[in-house]
Amino acid sequence: MCNDSSFMKIAINEAKISLMEGGIPIGAVLVKNNKIISKGHNKLIQNGSVILHAEMDAIENAGRLSGEDYKEITLFTTLSPCPMCSGAILLYNISRVVIGENKSLMGAEDLLRENGVKVDVLNILECRDLLLNYIKNNQLQWDSELEKVGNSTNIF
Repeated sequence: MCNDSSFMKIAINEAKISLMEGGIPIGAVLVKNNKIISKGHNKLIQNGSVILHAEMDAIENAGRLSGEDYKEITLFTTLSPCPMCSGAILLYNISRVVIGENKSLMGAEDLLRENGVKVDVLNILECRDLLLNYIKNNQLQWDSELEKVGNSTNIF
């Protein structure tokens, strides 16, 4: 039986795949009954996409599931889900989200909790380090991505 840390390691591997592809290192995994349903990683840069965050990629890769299936799914993501991804989590009634870390970027966790989603944060430094090292080494690309969404972050 796998635990949260085991599934998060798979999400971290997805983040590393994104990084190897030249993308932003964020990964996600959908799990139902201790079985991986799908995996995904951020593909904004690789695909020239405006919506393929890791969470959205994992949801897309799962295919068309039933509403009952989604209610039993846990989403593992290396970073706190943004408002768009949190909206998809709510839309599909995903009941639990496990976050690798939320200090580098804080997403819409309050929105998830307010709507009955169980949110657990593991505070894994590797998740934070992947993003912060990416930003350090790709500051212009990162700034460009933030500019596209009119966003600023609380990166420490």
